[in-house]
Amino acid sequence: MMDLAGLEPSGEDREIARHPAIGGVVLFDRNFSDPRQLAALTTELHGLRSPPLLIATDHEGGRVQRFRQGFTELPAARRIGAAYDRDPALARALAEAAGLVAAAELRRAGLDLDFAPVLDLGAGNEETIGDRAFHSRPEAVTDLARSWLRGAARAGFAGVGKHFPGHGTARGDTHLDSVEDERSLAALRAADLVPFAALAPCLGGVMTSHVRFPGVDRQAAVTFSEVWLRGVLRRDLGFAGIVFSDDLSMGAARGPLGAPEARVASALAAGCDAALLMNDRASLVRVLDGWRPGEAPATRNLGRLRPAGGPPAREREYHEAAAFLREHSRPAG
Repeated sequence: MMDLAGLEPSGEDREIARHPAIGGVVLFDRNFSDPRQLAALTTELHGLRSPPLLIATDHEGGRVQRFRQGFTELPAARRIGAAYDRDPALARALAEAAGLVAAAELRRAGLDLDFAPVLDLGAGNEETIGDRAFHSRPEAVTDLARSWLRGAARAGFAGVGKHFPGHGTARGDTHLDSVEDERSLAALRAADLVPFAALAPCLGGVMTSHVRFPGVDRQAAVTFSEVWLRGVLRRDLGFAGIVFSDDLSMGAARGPLGAPEARVASALAAGCDAALLMNDRASLVRVLDGWRPGEAPATRNLGRLRPAGGPPAREREYHEAAAFLREHSRPAG
């Protein structure tokens, strides 16, 4: 999957988007000025290919919400989790409303997918996860993420759980450098893996973490690990959706494997269906220039995640959910 530098595609962007190895585009805040511009951008991007490219973004709420002007301000997941401790029913309703509003507004602007919800535990990693996590308890994360997914589905969106198998406990920031977690698979099954295991049938996609768990696979971080992706995720959890790598330009991905071709090839060989290579156009061009279709492993079709066949949220449902969020997610005081 590729990214764009600005508010509209350049000539190079259009050429790259038509390359057979490209399956989608990830949009960031730099690609957004207002909803009308965003809708025009997604229309153009969809028109570049048939079948159309998958257009995705990270629109979780709180500090990770790419589009703001003209969009509802979504609460950080931790605020919903705080409500869960006081009133679980209210928190579930907030999570469902947030999922519905996010999906409805993104779909209205022409996007196909939101990389959400976060399934990481809020268990100490403030550098990378922090208030992006619903809760520290896996049962609470599962409950609230299930509600978020229910809301997104009402607007026709699939959910993408991240960051498999959990980045909320491992200390360190994979954007910058390698991160290790020494826990065993049994310990992870009792904690971080609980939401992924419970929600595997409900998720359209999963995004990997670049954390390395030497107690499970001594050789590779999760994104590059067949043990994790083909073994734990596919075989043990029965996950049948799309596996997205986290961004392969992050420090934890660059360090062990070096060249971008090696990173992409290793992620796909391990079991990723889509390799995200963001904010590094030179590396993306290098990968595409060396692409040999016959050498690439077979992957699942990303187009299955597009919401074209699903019903959009009814206007009344959407407005009620947006009003509910505004009423109940204001900061205290």
